[in-house]
Amino acid sequence: MATQPALFLRQAGQDWILSCADQPDAMERAWDAEDLAPFPTGLHWKAAETPLRESMNVLKHIGPDRRGPMLADVTAGRAWWLLPPNLGIELDDVHRLTVHPRGWLLRCPPVLYLVRGRVWVESSDGSGQLTDPVLLGTALGTGGPRFPAEAFG
Repeated sequence: MATQPALFLRQAGQDWILSCADQPDAMERAWDAEDLAPFPTGLHWKAAETPLRESMNVLKHIGPDRRGPMLADVTAGRAWWLLPPNLGIELDDVHRLTVHPRGWLLRCPPVLYLVRGRVWVESSDGSGQLTDPVLLGTALGTGGPRFPAEAFG
């Protein structure tokens, strides 16, 4: 059945996001109550915020095997890419992108379904892979170095 592998990967993604929480039980309780769960950034990943429209265009340029998780708020038109926690200044010149500081709370739905207009457009496969900030910056058009199409997978 075609949905079995997809469901398995989404569950693996949910297990991974819960492994990033200080209190996974509290996150699951929030989700059971149809609420968003607050995940602090910094220890496992940083969050880079972009307009949703820009992020949807990025999906065309970075292959699925090169992307990390991307959360969208379809009602607010915003998206957040999960990037490595040791991110430095690589994205400072990207004007349509805000990298939130360590400790900023990203309010997340479960990976398995939408809550309050937020949905994981790209979810983790459970491996912990995050989006390469250089590829994200290039796809958003920083004016920096350009890569051949095969670099985006």
